[in-house]
Amino acid sequence: MNRTIRRASVFCLLLVLALLGRATWVQAYQARALADDDHNRRKTIAQYAQPLGDILVAGSPVTGSKGTQAGDLAYKRTYIQGELYAAVTGYSSQAYGATQLEGIYSHVLDGTDDRLKNPLDVVTGKQAAPGSVLTTIDPDVQKAAYDALGDDKGAAVAIDPGTGQILGMVSTPSYDPSKISGTSDGDTWQELLSDPDKPLANRALRQPLAPGSTFKLVVASAALENGLYSSVDERTDSPDPYTLPGTSTVLKNESASAPCENATLRTALQYSCNNVFAKVAADLGEDKVRAMAEKFGFNTEKLDVPVRASKSVYPSGMDKSSTALTGIGQFEVTTTPMQMAMVSAALANGGELAAPHMVSEVTDSDGNALQKFADGDTKRVVSASTAEQLRSAMVTVVEQGTGTNARIDGAEVGGKTGTAQNGVGNSNTPYAWFTSYAKDRSTGKEVAVAVVVEDSGSARSEVSGNGLAAPIAQKMMKAALKR
Repeated sequence: MNRTIRRASVFCLLLVLALLGRATWVQAYQARALADDDHNRRKTIAQYAQPLGDILVAGSPVTGSKGTQAGDLAYKRTYIQGELYAAVTGYSSQAYGATQLEGIYSHVLDGTDDRLKNPLDVVTGKQAAPGSVLTTIDPDVQKAAYDALGDDKGAAVAIDPGTGQILGMVSTPSYDPSKISGTSDGDTWQELLSDPDKPLANRALRQPLAPGSTFKLVVASAALENGLYSSVDERTDSPDPYTLPGTSTVLKNESASAPCENATLRTALQYSCNNVFAKVAADLGEDKVRAMAEKFGFNTEKLDVPVRASKSVYPSGMDKSSTALTGIGQFEVTTTPMQMAMVSAALANGGELAAPHMVSEVTDSDGNALQKFADGDTKRVVSASTAEQLRSAMVTVVEQGTGTNARIDGAEVGGKTGTAQNGVGNSNTPYAWFTSYAKDRSTGKEVAVAVVVEDSGSARSEVSGNGLAAPIAQKMMKAALKR
C-alpha cells in the first residue's frame, strides 16, 4: 500500500471514529435534552397523544381533554369554567406552550413523568397513564372573588392562616384557556396579547404595585418589635402636619379633621394617619423597616406557591424623606396581593407565617401520591404579643375606622385599607387596597385576604380601599367561613 492510500485510509478511519463518538455522545448524554427541547415536534406529539390528566378543585376536575380529529396531535386541552380558574390553572396550548400549574406539572399531566412509569416503561420509553394535580382552592371562595371583582381590573388572594393553603386566587380581567389550547387560535392569541388590560397576566402573583396604607401594618410591626413604642395604645411623637425630613414638603392626611397628632398606633391605623407612619419609618430608619418587611416576605427572590410570585420590594439606599414615604407604602415600595395576604395571615396566626401553597398533592392515575405538600410549615415573623395587638387594632379599623365594609356578623374581622398613588404626581387612577383576616367566633375557622382594584371605572373621588376593595374581601371571607 503506497503512502497516499495509507494516509487516506487513516483519515477515513478517524472520520468514522469521530462519527461514532458523536453518535454515542448524542444518544448517551444529549438524548434527554433533545427530547425535552421545546422545538422538538415529537415532544408535542407525545404530550397530546392521549387525554391529559386533570387539575382538581375540591375533588372535581376543572380541566378536560377532547379529540382533535385532525393533524398529528390527537387531543387538546379543555377547561371547565376556564375564566374562573385561569389564574390557578394557567393554560396548556398546542401552539403557545403551557403556564402556571399546567406548565409546572406538564410531565405528570401528559404521562411522560418517569415517576408514573414502571421499570420496563422507563427502559422502553412507553408513555404512562397521566396523573393529576390536587389544588387547595375552595370553589366557593374562588367564585366569590371572581364575581365580586366583576368587570374591575384587579386581583384577590385568600389564605388559610394556620395551614398556608391558598383558598382563592383570582385575576381580572380573565380569559378562557380553552380558546387558545389548539393550533388554530392565532387571532384570539393576538387579541389577548394586544389587550391593554393584559388578561394573560396573573395580577395576584405577578404584578407588584404600590401598597399604600396597607403597608402601615408592616411599619407598625417594626415599631413594636423594635421597641419604638411599647403598645398600640401608647401615644406617638407625631406632629400634624408632618414635614418630610430635609425637605419643605408637608405630608397631608386623608382627613384633615382626623385625630392624628401624636396619635397611638391603634388610632393611626383606624384613621390611616400618614403623619404617624411616615414619622415612625423615619425614626426607625430604612434598615429596621426593611428587616421587618423581609420577615413578612418582601425582597424574596423565589416565592413558589408552586407558581413563582414576583418579588415584592422594599427598597434600599434611601434618604430619610424617602424612608418616611415608604412608611405609608409609597416611594418605591411595591407588593403583590399574595404578599399582602401573607402579612394578614401571619398576624392572624399569632405572628407565624405558614408557607403559602396552592397544591396539596400530585398523584398517579390510580390516585397514589407522587408528591405531597405539608401544611403548617411556619416561621416566626413577629412575637405573639405584637400579633395580638395588631389584630386588635385591625378590628378597630373595621369596627370604627376606615374598613367598615368588611364587617361580618358572627365573626371577628380585622383589616387595613389602602389607597395608593399611581403615576407621576398621582396622575393616574389610584389603586384601592384592602388586606384583612376573619375568624368565625363559633367554629374558630380563619381566613386572610388581600384585594387590589387597579381600575374600576369609578371617578377618582370614589376610589378608596373601603369603597372598592373591602366589599370584595368581605364576600371572600364570608365564603371561606361558610357564613
